[in-house]
Amino acid sequence: MTRSKSSLGIVALLREDVACVFDRDPAARNVLDVLTCYPGIHALVMHRFANAAWRRGLRWPARFLSYVARAITNIDIHPGAAIGRRFFIDHGAGVVIGETAEIGDDVTLYHGVTLGGTSWTKGKRHPTLMDGVLVGAGAKILGPITVGANARVGANSVVTKPVPDGMTVVGIPGRVVRPETQRQLSGHQLSDHGIDLEHHLMPDPVGKAIACLIDHINRIEARLEAHTATEMSQFPARNISLSEFRLSDIRLDGVACSSCGNICDQEGCGPSPSTQQHA
Repeated sequence: MTRSKSSLGIVALLREDVACVFDRDPAARNVLDVLTCYPGIHALVMHRFANAAWRRGLRWPARFLSYVARAITNIDIHPGAAIGRRFFIDHGAGVVIGETAEIGDDVTLYHGVTLGGTSWTKGKRHPTLMDGVLVGAGAKILGPITVGANARVGANSVVTKPVPDGMTVVGIPGRVVRPETQRQLSGHQLSDHGIDLEHHLMPDPVGKAIACLIDHINRIEARLEAHTATEMSQFPARNISLSEFRLSDIRLDGVACSSCGNICDQEGCGPSPSTQQHA
């Protein structure tokens, strides 16, 4: 994580915080609009001062300033949290950032994000977000884990395990599903700071798995129907009526596995004795 913040004063940091809003929010019109109407900026301004007081040992004033910021903005940032340059909280309602959280440069959070802990033990218990991370609305990142540089966390995801650099995480629990190079659309352009705002273009691993299962079932049913049609065509010559039909009269090659007795789609498998008996 870039620790460039120590080389800049609070005023210089706040100037960068305001300037980065125009790169990441097309609704921002002018500086006055950002300074007066963006709760994320208000919360960050107060956190910069609260964090400075916290690092100097002024714990109660820092906590009280943090409390005032939460009352005004509905954004709860512990004064002990370390936040880098050009940090942006869009909309901001319901954002919670814990005491030992560490946030790198050019990080973007949307409303409802929680950087929380999973234990009551002292020490590091909140996440570390490396440079360029983007966290979608409602996502929860829990525990002393690291979200790698330029990673993306999909909306409403729950992340409890480390995320590699440049990867996308979605779902509950969060699953790594797509690297950065596969997230881009043709013709899509990044912002000046390399921020990929297309966080809504997330894959759906659960939906993809269900689609694969449906396709697999359809193929099995098609093969079963083909086998059934072939065998049923022999019944008139054998004078077997539908009322006398038994499943054991049909060879289920490629449908019932001879090795395990389960339904499968392997070529050349025949019905096992146990399958015929149960049929």
